[in-house]
Amino acid sequence: MHPSIKSLHKWAILLAAGCVLSSPHAQAKDFTYNENTNARIAKKLNIPVFFAVPARARAELSSDIKTTDQLIDFKHPAAKGADGDIGLRLIYGSRRGMAKRLAQSGLVKTGDILLSFRNEWGGAGSYPHVQMGISHSAVAYIKDGVVHNIDSPLSRTYIGKLDSKHYRELKFMHIIRPRNLTETDRENLVKWSTLLVKDSKSIYPNKFSFNSDYNDPKYRRHKRPGFVKKLGKIALGQKTTGNLSMYCSEFVWSLLSLRGCDPDTTQQAFQRKRIFLRRWNVPSCVKQPMQPMHATDTFVARKGRGNYIGLAEGPLMVIDAMNLPEAEREKTLHSVFVTKPGGLKKLSTGHRKVAKQMAPKFAPLETYYLGTSSSFGKRIKARTIGIMFNIQVPDNYSPTSYLINTLLPKNHKWRTMDYVATVVFR
Repeated sequence: MHPSIKSLHKWAILLAAGCVLSSPHAQAKDFTYNENTNARIAKKLNIPVFFAVPARARAELSSDIKTTDQLIDFKHPAAKGADGDIGLRLIYGSRRGMAKRLAQSGLVKTGDILLSFRNEWGGAGSYPHVQMGISHSAVAYIKDGVVHNIDSPLSRTYIGKLDSKHYRELKFMHIIRPRNLTETDRENLVKWSTLLVKDSKSIYPNKFSFNSDYNDPKYRRHKRPGFVKKLGKIALGQKTTGNLSMYCSEFVWSLLSLRGCDPDTTQQAFQRKRIFLRRWNVPSCVKQPMQPMHATDTFVARKGRGNYIGLAEGPLMVIDAMNLPEAEREKTLHSVFVTKPGGLKKLSTGHRKVAKQMAPKFAPLETYYLGTSSSFGKRIKARTIGIMFNIQVPDNYSPTSYLINTLLPKNHKWRTMDYVATVVFR
C-alpha cells in the first residue's frame, strides 16, 4: 500500500505533537521515550506486538548521534508489564536527503542490511505475520557521503540512493547490522557494489537475473558456495557460463560473503577452475555472514548456546521473550494465525495471492508454536511438526531471517546480526 499525502501529513502531526521539533542543524541526540508520543505512534503504526523486537536485538550505538531527524524509542503497548522491552527504534525524517543524513549520522554503515517493512501486513494472517511484515532486503554501502542501496533485481526500480521507485513508495525500513565488519570488509563491499552497479545494465538480466522462487536457495549445507564465486566472477567481468539467478535475500547473503575478498587483488582466485575431486575451487576469502536456517529449530524449547532458530519462528521468538503467563502466551501465539476482517485487502495483489495459498500450509505451525514450551506430549507433537516442515523447506535465508537472527541472546554462538533502527519516511 503506497503512502498517501494524507497519511504522511498525519505522521507529521503525530510526531510534532509529542516531540521537540528538530533544529535545522544536526545536534547530538539519542533515541528517547515519550509516553504521549508513544500512544500516538502505537495507534498510527497499528502493528501486532510480534512485528516489534526485544531490547536484546538492538545494536550498541553512540549516545550522541548527530542528526536533524527525530529519534524515538517506541515501546509496544501490548508488551507493557511483560519482559523483553518490546519495541522499535524509529528514525523519523523527511524522505528528501535521508540517504545523506543516514550516512553522516552513522545510523547506516556500509554492509548494513535494509529490510522493507510493511506495517499494513499486521492482521493479514499467518504468512505475512510469520514474515514479520518484511517483504524485501538489500545491502547498503556508503559512497561520496551518501547511502547507496544494491538489490536483486539489479534494476533501476531498486538500486540507487534510496531514491528508486521501490524506496520512494516505501514507508518503513529496518536497518540490520552484521557484526564484526572491519573497515577493510566495508571497503571491499563498496568495491564489489560499485562494480555490479556500474555494469548493471549489461549484467542484468543477461548474466544475473531475479529468482522469484524463495524456496529454491542455492545454498547447500556442507558444500562450498560456488554461486558466491560466480557472483564475484560476474562483478569482475570474467567469463561465466549460464545465468545466475538470485532472490533478494540470497543476493544479500552472497554479497556479504564477499566482504573478505578485495576485488583488486583476488581476481586470480576467482578465475581458478575446478580442481581434483572438488567441483568448485571457491576462494578462501569467501565467508558466510550468517548460518542459513531450517524452517524450525530448537532454541525456544532448549535455550542452549548451540541451539539455533528457524525461518518460521520470528513471532514465536518475540512472544517467548515476553515471558507471559501461560494463558496470555497462548492467546498471543494464536493471534499470529488470525486474519482480521479486511486484513488481506491491505496486501498487494501478488502478496495477497501468496498469503491465501500459504494459509492452509501454515495451519500446523500454530500447533508447533503452542507446543514448544508446553507439556511433554505437546512438545513431542510440536517437534514432529517441526521436522516435517524442515523436510519440506531447505536451509534458507529469507529477508526476515536477518531480523530473526537478532532475536537470539546477545552472546549466542549463532548471533551475527544486530537491529539498529527503523526508518520512518515522511
